[in-house]
Amino acid sequence: MTNLYTSKPARAAFIARRLAELYPETPIPLDHKDAYTLLVAVVLSAQSTDSGVNKVTPGLWARADTPSAMAQLPVEEIREVIRTVGLAPQKAKAIRELSRLLVERHGGAVPRTFEELEALPGVGHKTASVVMSQAFGVPAFPVDTHIHRLAQRWKLTAGKSVEQTERDLKALFPPETWNRLHLRIIFYGREHCTARGCDGTVCEICRTLFPGRKRAVKTRK
Repeated sequence: MTNLYTSKPARAAFIARRLAELYPETPIPLDHKDAYTLLVAVVLSAQSTDSGVNKVTPGLWARADTPSAMAQLPVEEIREVIRTVGLAPQKAKAIRELSRLLVERHGGAVPRTFEELEALPGVGHKTASVVMSQAFGVPAFPVDTHIHRLAQRWKLTAGKSVEQTERDLKALFPPETWNRLHLRIIFYGREHCTARGCDGTVCEICRTLFPGRKRAVKTRK
């Protein structure tokens, strides 16, 4: 059988087309009301599942869903509400402090630049990328564990780091596709190309791209 996808651009084009067919809609997995609640939800999602975050945020929003209100809550109260989420003590401190800084530095609004977002406690590049892309529509390509793993399995990157993976994916796909595509890859990774369910030889896309692949693909974390 002839492999039509021997080059990265050919693989990228197939992946973008197939994922758009599978996931025409790209709802944000984290429940939120606005840019601020999305920011807090993404901070909470680090090393935690989206479903776990979605279970605690209604109780948190009931107490405070604006920076000014959150900044007035005791850290202990925030920690108690989010206690089932991983790293709750650290996240509670970060949420309260970033809320205070939003009020103090930004008039209670979520800033619209990567630099200002990444200056907030608990906000790294990936979190800033999610907020910039999903709250403000700025092209960004947040790379989580699913995307990092799949990009390696699909030979879109050598995958030595998430930073390299982000750079490589941005070079392969047009900027106007990034915001929806990163969600589609996440959806596919969770549903079909999971860490244990597919080793690079099982799911539809892996089998289509590499029909002759016999060995499992070892991916870098």
